[in-house]
Amino acid sequence: MNSGKSPLPDNNKMINLKSHDYYEITGAQIRAARALIRWSAKELALAAGVGVATISRAEVEAGRTTLTAANLKAIRLALETAGIEFLPQNGGGVGVRFRNPT
Repeated sequence: MNSGKSPLPDNNKMINLKSHDYYEITGAQIRAARALIRWSAKELALAAGVGVATISRAEVEAGRTTLTAANLKAIRLALETAGIEFLPQNGGGVGVRFRNPT
């Protein structure tokens, strides 16, 4: 783990799987986010509580993924917890960046 942050999930956090407040992230955004924090697919899978095959399946898709909403939200939460911010389509295309620390 090169980021210095443990990818192990915090069992005290609950994911609201029925929330519709997140736009869907793309496979390319997942690949880019993982590269920014220098996590392996295995580290992201551990942090999100999903299988490595799920991460691989998501990342090969250029656009919207075919993952379940629960898996996609778990992956997004893990990456956001690690300091990633997902950028929506805003005329320049979707993207990722490090979140500005507060």
